[in-house]
Amino acid sequence: MIKRVCVFASSCNYLNESYYEEASKLGNLLVQNGFDMVYGGSSLGLMWACAEQVKNNGGKIIGVIPEKLHNLGVHTDECVELIITKGMRDRKAGMDKISDAVVALPGGFGTLEELSEMIVQKQLGYNNKPIVLLNINGFYDKLNEFFEQIIEEKFARQNSRELYYIAQTPKDAVEYLKNYVPKELAISKAQIYER
Repeated sequence: MIKRVCVFASSCNYLNESYYEEASKLGNLLVQNGFDMVYGGSSLGLMWACAEQVKNNGGKIIGVIPEKLHNLGVHTDECVELIITKGMRDRKAGMDKISDAVVALPGGFGTLEELSEMIVQKQLGYNNKPIVLLNINGFYDKLNEFFEQIIEEKFARQNSRELYYIAQTPKDAVEYLKNYVPKELAISKAQIYER
C-alpha cells in the first residue's frame, strides 16, 4: 500500500510560474488522496511549492537533506521529520528507504540522477515502486525520446517502458499511484544474457 510518495524536483526559484502552479496542484492532490510526502527537505523551488501545499493542507512532509546543504540553511523547519545525511548518496538511499512511490517533477541534474537510479533499482528488482515522470509543459518529452532510443537500439529491453509512467497532469500522476499494481520483476541469469 502506498502511503509516502517521494517527490524529486527542482530547487530553483526562477522558473516559469506554470511549473510552481502544477507542483502545488500535485501537493494538494497528494493530501486529498491520503499520501504524505518525502522530499529533499529544501525551502526552495518546485520542491517547496509541492511540499508547502502538502503541509498547509494537513499532510506530513518528511525531508531528507545532506549535511552540507543543511548547514547552508536552505532547509525548512516545517517538516515533521528532517533527516540529515552525510552526502547525496546517503540522501538518495534515505529517501528510497522511507518512501513507497516516486514522482519526478521537472528538475535539473540532481533530479535526473535520482530518477535514473530509481529506474535502475526497479529494473534490477531491488524495488517495485511506481515511478512517475510528471511531464509539465512537455518537460520530459526529449528524455522520453532518449529512453525510446535506448530501448530501440537494445541498450534496454522492450519491457523497460513498464518501469516508469509519464503523466501529463498532476491528476494523471496521482491516479496512476492510486491504481498501481506491482508486476513480477524477478530477474534471472537467462534474462540478463538473452538477446
